[in-house]
Amino acid sequence: MISYRPAGDLSKSAEITYDNMRSYYAHYSVDWQQPKILEQIVDLDNWDIVFDGELIGALRLSFDSDGCYLRDLQVSTLFQNKGIGAEALAESVRLAKKSGAKQLKLRVFKISPAHRLYKKKGFNVVSEDERFYYMEQKIS
Repeated sequence: MISYRPAGDLSKSAEITYDNMRSYYAHYSVDWQQPKILEQIVDLDNWDIVFDGELIGALRLSFDSDGCYLRDLQVSTLFQNKGIGAEALAESVRLAKKSGAKQLKLRVFKISPAHRLYKKKGFNVVSEDERFYYMEQKIS
């Protein structure tokens, strides 16, 4: 069973992100190590993704007057391709809606297969650059 809780250990959360994103960072020559990730996530709304009591991922949001931003959705490699990312995405929409946001925005590396999940779940590409798709979904 999947559940969500406010992040208890941001270092572990940053480790999951680093493990998942390392190949993208290498591809784009981005010099981000785990301490840099930790520095960037400390002020976000951080949630643990838990499966049968085990921390397996991270969900990170931020809010402003334009809505909610999905800053990060990470699922540990061993738990990928099992529908957990799709469930976590639905949880991010629920949290955004609960906050009163009218839209949920995100950016995703173009080389990441995650962009297909976001499209499948109703996100639209609103712009792009050489590295990223910038996507959003209206929340009703």
